[in-house]
Amino acid sequence: MPRFRDLARNHDFTVLWVGQTISELGSRMSAFVFPILALQLSGSTLVASIAEATYLAGVAVALLPAGVLADRADRRRLMRLTSGAGVFLYGSLVVAGALGHLTIPHLLVVGLLTGVGAGVFSPAEMSAVKDVVSTEDLPTALSQNQARQHVASLLGGPVGGALYGITRWFPFLADAASYAVAFVLLGRLRTDLSAAPAAGTSRVRRDLVDGFGYIARHRFLRVVLIWSAWVNLTINAIFFVTLVRLVRAGFHPGQIGLADAAASVCGVVGAVLAPMIIDRYPTGRLTVLIAWSWVPLMIPLALWNHPLVMAIALGAGLLLNPAGNAGIGAYRVATTPDALQGRVTSTMQFTSWSTMPLAPVVGGVLLTSLGGPGAILALTVLTATVALVPTLSASVRSIPRPADWTGTPAGPRISARSAAAG
Repeated sequence: MPRFRDLARNHDFTVLWVGQTISELGSRMSAFVFPILALQLSGSTLVASIAEATYLAGVAVALLPAGVLADRADRRRLMRLTSGAGVFLYGSLVVAGALGHLTIPHLLVVGLLTGVGAGVFSPAEMSAVKDVVSTEDLPTALSQNQARQHVASLLGGPVGGALYGITRWFPFLADAASYAVAFVLLGRLRTDLSAAPAAGTSRVRRDLVDGFGYIARHRFLRVVLIWSAWVNLTINAIFFVTLVRLVRAGFHPGQIGLADAAASVCGVVGAVLAPMIIDRYPTGRLTVLIAWSWVPLMIPLALWNHPLVMAIALGAGLLLNPAGNAGIGAYRVATTPDALQGRVTSTMQFTSWSTMPLAPVVGGVLLTSLGGPGAILALTVLTATVALVPTLSASVRSIPRPADWTGTPAGPRISARSAAAG
């Protein structure tokens, strides 16, 4: 695995990746206990759902202006600022918890502001990765980022729950410590991550328009923008429907949890294998193949409602998914001008996030009106329809292997993030 070895010798990428792996694990622990704590404090499921939604709202509100910031300001300072804010915000929950003064308003404010911080951090980090990693290593770098997300998803719930069992503010102490580690490691970055000289001279509103305009002028980016939003809706709806069907059927939560953990392990394995897959196959054809791979995997879910079937079907999808995400995402980053990295990234992420809250709504409506098998089959048809978006786009299908990306501009005539390429 030469690419992994190259990245391991890349000081700045290693520092960035280790810091954010630790920080993301801490954030997953906090995210797991947030609704639990809100429910315990209020006794209301509505308040618990609001507590979880405040973080997502903060991310959504921050993403678009954060893209402008990432193109206008020093990216290392932005990332350290948000990490330092995380230490302060989660530290405030630790102090309140130790004093016995945890309240719902305090929890909601922290959730909202940490979401804003995550929204600011994300485009700055993506822009920084482009600066510290060569074009040839981008697919491997983004694959490693996918791996850290799956690892955090796998461990965040169990570790957060265990710490919560000791005392309810312990997960926040661990998260504050993880932000502190990230803050220190970000200070060790050597690459100059400041904005281009002319980046700070235009108006913020004009910068936003320029970001949207760049995407609108390039067919490849338009296709990925539309596809990422729809595929996030369908795949998240599939996960929701599958989970609810198992709960309704009376399976033990432990069985369901093990099935979910098995699927997450497949995601980690897929992220490790992704660079080899991306190097061997044209990125465009690989993207189309993975877009369609979910369709046959959903048929067993319609026929058999069992945790083992869930683990196998969703695990197989997550095994292939990192290669699609990392491949198409790396190509987008490699072919987007440096001065627009932040805005293009934040616009893509904002669009992808915008459909995610609709997934449980769509899944719930289909379950109520069509029943379990009918809902899965309807989502299968929708997934196949969404897969047509990259399939019918020559700008996606014709993307070559990474070895041929260098020097290729992103544009309507290119020879070519999440369940997908957000």
